[in-house]
Amino acid sequence: MDSYPFLGDTTSNQALLFSPAFGEASTSNPTYPNYTLPAANLSFPQGPSSPPNFTLIIVPTSSSSLASVPRTACAMSSVRAADVLHEGPAESEGLWLKDQAGWRWQWLVNGLTPATNYTVYAMQDNSKVSSPINFVTKSASFDCPIVHSLPFCPSISYAVPIQGPSLPASAHDTTTLPEEFYSPLLEVLTNFTVSLTTFPCGRDMYSPIVGCADCQQAYRRWLCAIWFPRCSEAAPDSGDSTQKPLSALQAQAPSATPRSPSLPPFPSGYNALLPCLETCTAVDRACPISLGFKCPIPRFTAKASYGVGYIDTGEEGDEGGGLTGTAQDRWGNVWCNLG
Repeated sequence: MDSYPFLGDTTSNQALLFSPAFGEASTSNPTYPNYTLPAANLSFPQGPSSPPNFTLIIVPTSSSSLASVPRTACAMSSVRAADVLHEGPAESEGLWLKDQAGWRWQWLVNGLTPATNYTVYAMQDNSKVSSPINFVTKSASFDCPIVHSLPFCPSISYAVPIQGPSLPASAHDTTTLPEEFYSPLLEVLTNFTVSLTTFPCGRDMYSPIVGCADCQQAYRRWLCAIWFPRCSEAAPDSGDSTQKPLSALQAQAPSATPRSPSLPPFPSGYNALLPCLETCTAVDRACPISLGFKCPIPRFTAKASYGVGYIDTGEEGDEGGGLTGTAQDRWGNVWCNLG
C-alpha cells in the first residue's frame, strides 16, 4: 500500500492518529443565483456507507517484537506481544473528514510512554500493509490536552493550551470544549462569509481557478489555526550530527495573554508551534482582493507570528522551494502548524 497513516499530534501518553485517506468528500459547488456557502458551524457530511476497514499496528521503535515478522497483513495481524498495539475500527473515534484529501478513520490512542519513539503501520481490510510512519510522545511534564473532532474546525487535531477535560474524557471534542472558547470564532466566520458574499459569487469571476467557496474554506482553516494555538516541544536530541531545520517554536510564559481572544491564560509555560505562513497566503490567493485580506511580509514581520520558509521559500510571491517543502513528515518532524 503506497499511502501512509497520518499523525495528528501527541501528548505525553497519547497519540491522535489517522488512517490513510480514502473516499473523496462529496461536495457540490454552489452556483449563481443560489450561491450559498456553508454555515460557520458546519453540518458534517455523511461518511461513506461501506468504508474500508483499517487497523493500526503501533509498536515502540526500539522494540524487537516485529523485527523478524514479514511486513504482510497475515503475519503482522497475528503478532501478540505486550508492546504491540492493534487498534481497529472498534477502537476508533469513527470516520473524520479532516481535509480535502478524503475520509479517514481516527484513533485517540492512550497509555503510551512519555518521550518514546513509536512506529505505526496501517493495515487495510486485513490484506494490505502500509509503509510505516514514526512519532515521539511528549515529555512527562507536557500539560496541553489534544483537541479534535470539531465540525466547525475539522482540521484541528492537536494539543491546545487549555485545561484538560473532566474525567473520563482524556481529550477535548465538541462534547467537552466550553462553548465560550469557540462561539466568538463562529461569529467571526459568519461575519466574514457575509462580507464575502457581497461579491457576486458565481456570477462574476475574480480568478480563473478559485471562487468564493475556496476563499471561505481557506479562511476557515487559517482562522482555526490562529484561534487554537498549538502546543509543542523541541525535538529531542537524536545525536545525529546532520543539521536539521528547527521547528517554528515560540516560548510562552505562564499565564501569558493568549493569542486567541476567547481562550483563558494557560497557567503553565509552553512552546507554541506557530502557524505556517502558507495558511495565511492560501487565503490571500483564494479570496477577492476587495476583502482586503493581507498577510505579514515574509522578509520583515512574518516571523514574529508565523513559521516562515518551510513550505515556500519565504520570498514574497514564491511558491514551493522551502527548507522542508512540507509542514510535517512521516518521521514525526513537525515544523509549523498547517491547521
